[in-house]
Amino acid sequence: MQKIRKGDKVVVLTGKDKGRSGEVIQVMPKEDRAVVRGINIVKRHQRQTQSQEAGIISKEASVHLSNLAVMDKDGKPTRVGFKVVDGKKVRVAKRSGDVIDG
Repeated sequence: MQKIRKGDKVVVLTGKDKGRSGEVIQVMPKEDRAVVRGINIVKRHQRQTQSQEAGIISKEASVHLSNLAVMDKDGKPTRVGFKVVDGKKVRVAKRSGDVIDG
């Protein structure tokens, strides 16, 4: 089970987007990276194809999982732990002790 999953609200801890938050669009567990909506925007030059126009497009690049923290209910970053509740392993916010929905 992963600590950060698709759909989680996360806060960026370091880098050019430090302090900003967004929703996880994609998680790449083998590379320990995640793509977050509106974070780590890069510009890419796009060659023209039959379906796409040429130009410079902006898109999100991946961020290392160590630079992200799950957002607690009060909007502050929290660490994630695990607990067994009703025979199921669930994620728990260390800051508040609440179960993280997912």
